[in-house]
Amino acid sequence: MQTSVSYSYFCHGFTEQKAVSFFFLEENRPPDSHSPFINQILIPMSSIRSFSDLITHLQGLGKRFRLAVVCGSDTSSAEAAMRAVREGYAEVYFVGDCAKVRQQPAVACYEGPYVHYVEAGNHEEAAQRAVTLVQEGGADILMKGLLHTETLLRAVLNKEWGILPKGRVLTHIAMAQIPAYHKLLFFTDAAVIPYPTHEQRLAQVGYLAQMLHNFGIEEPRLSLIHCAETVNEKFPHTLGYREIAERAAAGEWGPLRVDGPLDLRTSCDPIGLKLKGIESSLEGDADALIVPDIEVGNVLYKSLPLFAGAQMAGTLQGTLAPVVLPSRGDDTDAKFHSLALAAMCCPRG
Repeated sequence: MQTSVSYSYFCHGFTEQKAVSFFFLEENRPPDSHSPFINQILIPMSSIRSFSDLITHLQGLGKRFRLAVVCGSDTSSAEAAMRAVREGYAEVYFVGDCAKVRQQPAVACYEGPYVHYVEAGNHEEAAQRAVTLVQEGGADILMKGLLHTETLLRAVLNKEWGILPKGRVLTHIAMAQIPAYHKLLFFTDAAVIPYPTHEQRLAQVGYLAQMLHNFGIEEPRLSLIHCAETVNEKFPHTLGYREIAERAAAGEWGPLRVDGPLDLRTSCDPIGLKLKGIESSLEGDADALIVPDIEVGNVLYKSLPLFAGAQMAGTLQGTLAPVVLPSRGDDTDAKFHSLALAAMCCPRG
């Protein structure tokens, strides 16, 4: 039977923010004994090379991450959230016009304890209630449904009750499963920062390093992307690349190989690297890319599924909890995969 309770009920007991470790969002919360996957053997994180592997890994945790969906009355958002519930790794709080949410077939056919409703009168109120739910520790992931991006971001960035700590950089990290590539590929930024400053780029490196370590990659390989392999003052971003590589080599972000400037092929293709006669610590086997600006990132994000059949996911980083901010062109699969990616980023930074 579906549960319908008030917003204040959900926030009760969650007013104290806790420092938590990876995958243990509530240190006193027992594993989900009702999960059909509780006895499943976990895939070693170093073996997560596809979205299928990722879902299997999350199922094996025997935990449900608490997802706040803002205005999730559209079909793709409702289906993605309910799929995460059915797959055994999510518990959902729909925040908004709950009558409309219940009309979605994926929601209407569900009878179980892992779907809850938080009523809100309009989009602004829904955004505030969902963000406050996260801020007070009552949800682990925030997801945008059928409302304007700027409405949700205003709530996320609110100086009084928002979830972006002072001094933190808000950025977007994408993850792609590309048929022609042998592992998942991460990159930033395709959606938030138009032209990153050097300081913002340093923050992006830190976020990517943490995410890659969360995926169990012991020594991630991160490429600083440019159209060529030379530092050129006509392209100011390349001037900072060498410093980033030096700071990575000094251990600032833990075990991490960084090289650049490199182009896309020399980053991800050892044959291309050899043909150019270039030596790189990445060996043409990058796990992640830092692109110079949002134009490159956005084109990459949209061209990979269009021309290469890639499956995509994305999440905002820098906030107290990961925020899934889908593109208007993202389908149910992309939103579902983004929720899985967000679940891997749930510890608060």
